[in-house]
Amino acid sequence: MKYIKYRETKEHGTFDFPMEFYHVGPKHPRYEMSYHWHIEYEIIRILKGELLMTIGEDEFNAKAGDLIFIKGGLLHGGIPKNCVYECIVFNLDSLMTSSPAGERLLKKISSDSIDINSHFSPCSKEMARIAERMFAHMKTREEGHELTVIGAFYEFFGYILKHELYSEEQSISAKDGRRIDHLKNVIAMIEEHYDECITLDDLARSAGMNSKYFCRYFREMTHRTPIDYLNYYRIEQACFKLATSNDSIAEIAMSCGFNDQSYFIKTFKKYKGVTPKKYLSTPLTG
Repeated sequence: MKYIKYRETKEHGTFDFPMEFYHVGPKHPRYEMSYHWHIEYEIIRILKGELLMTIGEDEFNAKAGDLIFIKGGLLHGGIPKNCVYECIVFNLDSLMTSSPAGERLLKKISSDSIDINSHFSPCSKEMARIAERMFAHMKTREEGHELTVIGAFYEFFGYILKHELYSEEQSISAKDGRRIDHLKNVIAMIEEHYDECITLDDLARSAGMNSKYFCRYFREMTHRTPIDYLNYYRIEQACFKLATSNDSIAEIAMSCGFNDQSYFIKTFKKYKGVTPKKYLSTPLTG
């Protein structure tokens, strides 16, 4: 998935069909799903392996055959383990124009009155059938796929409502809301300044905390230390640049906040298991 910023601002799909499909495997330059959020909704299907998923402050481990549903605006990220997964990012509003009845029901979903379950495990045979059609037609993009995909989305949400696979909306406590906002601030700083010299104190200040408490809080939220996450994010950016630009390894290292090329290569190998040169020579498929 092309999650370049913690908040995506790119257009998903086209103006008249605002849905986008992504297939992500271990060799993809955005294999690990760094923390981010977007106003669109998202459905993820796990094809192989496992994905440790965090949505807000909820965490769960999704396995092959599971579906993940992410409501627009929620901070989320994922750590894959030998995982291959597919995603559809879509604008829910675009589904509301087909019929008054459809609009009424989808407004219920988009409102704050209910929360659709975020993890379907195991996924029922009926839901798996709906998802298969939805993802297969987004992937092949054959003539008329837009109608089939929209129909599958209506089936998906109809199934959700029929079987009451949701809960009544629970208001987020002020404390939990602040914790998530603090994390958004830190991730925003990393996204905007990862190419600069960032210290632990800088990150702590962006969260409005002292360094000692901030380290404990950040690890609770992300399972990484702040500096580990910063380096991980820098390497993710480096992977994307290696895959999409003609810049040299030295230039990419500098543009991702590494002043020492040797340290960059060592850090790259720590996170990716190969050197940048080897990564460049590996086909980005799977």
